[in-house]
Amino acid sequence: MSPQTLLAKTAAAWGLPLTETQLKQFAAYTSTLQIWNVRVNLTAIIDAEGIFVRHFLDSLRCACAWGDTPASLIDIGSGAGFPGIPLKILRPTLRLTLVESVGKKAAFLRHIVEQLALDDVTVLDSRVELIGHQPQHREQYDVATARAVAGMRVLAEYSLPLVRLGGRLLAPKGADVAAELAAAQRAIKILGGEMPAVEPVTLPGVDPRTLVVIGKTRPTPPEYPRAVGIPTRRPL
Repeated sequence: MSPQTLLAKTAAAWGLPLTETQLKQFAAYTSTLQIWNVRVNLTAIIDAEGIFVRHFLDSLRCACAWGDTPASLIDIGSGAGFPGIPLKILRPTLRLTLVESVGKKAAFLRHIVEQLALDDVTVLDSRVELIGHQPQHREQYDVATARAVAGMRVLAEYSLPLVRLGGRLLAPKGADVAAELAAAQRAIKILGGEMPAVEPVTLPGVDPRTLVVIGKTRPTPPEYPRAVGIPTRRPL
């Protein structure tokens, strides 16, 4: 089975059917990622099947948990664009903001957004601790996503200040997240989140994974996120 067919069949089984145009966008995304990865360290996964399964499907799985189709999404530490850009391909009307502080990775994001002709996408090459205090971003997003960025204590401080009341933080994780979530309970509560839900994620040929879902039920206190670097040095 080709990677594209595997992507299409798995996404359809999740209730996320993809059009031929979308499949072509994913194919173009793969080719460009492979070319750029030679000179910019974007991903250790460089084969087409790995990209389609471990990056694209892992990203699309977030759409099964984002509730009512969101109008806006912010992807933190976006790197090569996961999960934000696959979710934008899936839902072209989504207003997407990609946060990536590394200049070369931000340049890739701008290039791939232009190549795929994605509208209403903003790339911010800034630190999320600063963005979280800017009025145009603070508590403005229906969904925040972050993958392979930080542990949940830090990730909650990065993300929840950006999520509107009633919105959600979606964090793809590995199979064993119990200890990480237990350590993050205090931080999540302080930052306005509710008790996390953990959804099992099954990808073809990949070890079991999870998706952590945290709803935003209270405003984040104005002092969070703390200054650049402090969340990682002194997690809540």
